[in-house]
Amino acid sequence: MKLTVIGSWGAYPAANAATSCYLLEHKDWKILIDLGSGALSRLQQYVTVDQINAVVLSHFHHDHVADVGSFQYACLIDQQLQKHEREVPIYAARDDDSAFLALDHVATDARAYKPDEGLQIGPFSFDFIQTKHPKPCYAMRISVEGTTIVYTADTSYFAELTGFAEGADLLLAESSFYYGMDGSVPGHMTSEECGKLAADAEVQQLWLTHLPHFGDHKDLVQEAKQHFHGSVKLAEEGLTFQID
Repeated sequence: MKLTVIGSWGAYPAANAATSCYLLEHKDWKILIDLGSGALSRLQQYVTVDQINAVVLSHFHHDHVADVGSFQYACLIDQQLQKHEREVPIYAARDDDSAFLALDHVATDARAYKPDEGLQIGPFSFDFIQTKHPKPCYAMRISVEGTTIVYTADTSYFAELTGFAEGADLLLAESSFYYGMDGSVPGHMTSEECGKLAADAEVQQLWLTHLPHFGDHKDLVQEAKQHFHGSVKLAEEGLTFQID
């Protein structure tokens, strides 16, 4: 399994960057996790749109779905150019009917996942847990051939995340705030909470994502390392995790 960071900013993209988007690859399968603002432009440095087999969305906040419309247009043009004839499935929980139905398009197919049942897309197995966030949001545990990645999506810290992330090869955890701050009301985690989560879940690696537009991001890494003594990295565009 291979994961490449396409976008890792929270709220809005910095110049020449994107908000939440991650490319999963295994054998001939390519799946996008979230599709935030600026993501489609950055994505095409790594793959072409017609190579994408599916999209899985954590929730409907703009910094996770803003480029869905552009992706739909791109898929439509690919159909017209006869690059492919299929509708690309976009998976999401059906907590917001109007947002969910907008995923249906002449070139894309809205498909609801049931968080308590899990999901199989090609070789990838997905499990979900609802997070603590103002809009319904779901963390993902993604496994293929013995390798596991856990993506917290947007959330404040809650104890059940530890069991959900237990033993993961990679924990991709949102760190919107620094040590000593309180992210519980907006529904986001601090660097310290990410470090504690990684340590308690005994994961192999921790990547910090959904990065804030203030402060020095290197401090996020150092603060997380106060609690987790494994590898800690900032999820910058192009960063790649791979286990063959």
